[in-house]
Amino acid sequence: MLVKDFMTPDPVTITPDTSHQEAVRIMREHGFRRLPVIDKHGKLVGIVVEKDLLSTQPSPATTLSIWEIHNLLSKLKVKEFMSHPVYIVGEDCPLEDAAKIMVEKKIGCLPVMRGDKLVGIITETDIFKAFTRMLAGGEPGIRVTVRLHRHRGVLAELAKAIADVGGRIVSLATLNEPDGEHKRVAIKVINTTAEQLEQAIRTHADWEILDIRAGGACREPEVVG
Repeated sequence: MLVKDFMTPDPVTITPDTSHQEAVRIMREHGFRRLPVIDKHGKLVGIVVEKDLLSTQPSPATTLSIWEIHNLLSKLKVKEFMSHPVYIVGEDCPLEDAAKIMVEKKIGCLPVMRGDKLVGIITETDIFKAFTRMLAGGEPGIRVTVRLHRHRGVLAELAKAIADVGGRIVSLATLNEPDGEHKRVAIKVINTTAEQLEQAIRTHADWEILDIRAGGACREPEVVG
């Protein structure tokens, strides 16, 4: 899976001379939280994120009048508060590498380039959507997490054990443990029961079921306060 498979193509852009008020209007109108900044030559020169707009607004405790605030913001240009330089990725960058860059650089998005041309933008929301799809989040099935040794062919053995009870794997993800000897495998399975699945896995003494449940059990969010 590559960035181009999940990015938003042809993102809306602004220029360095776009006013603060216009940038706010565009974000609110389209529901965006980021706007790439392109100069008159079509070159990416910066990015404006929602926090940039908020940080440039006067404090609520200001003694300025509404008219004075409006007048100040109308004169403020994007080039005065945009973030730059900008971390970028190519459209053929693996999705996991883009996610790693976001985590390491503590940023929420990456403009996507094809050579010198901006062709898209990938955000943490896009990463979450990809993660959800990879794990078949919210879809029916039995979700089981198994801890097993990291020896060659172990995933094939696990897949065979599931197939032997009629199960079909619809998603699979692995996580290597720090000890270097074990891994956790999260699988969603359909066409079998939790009881059959559990029995098939427990026939292997060195496989440990950490969790087993119906998929979608946490689909509805709880609300407090």
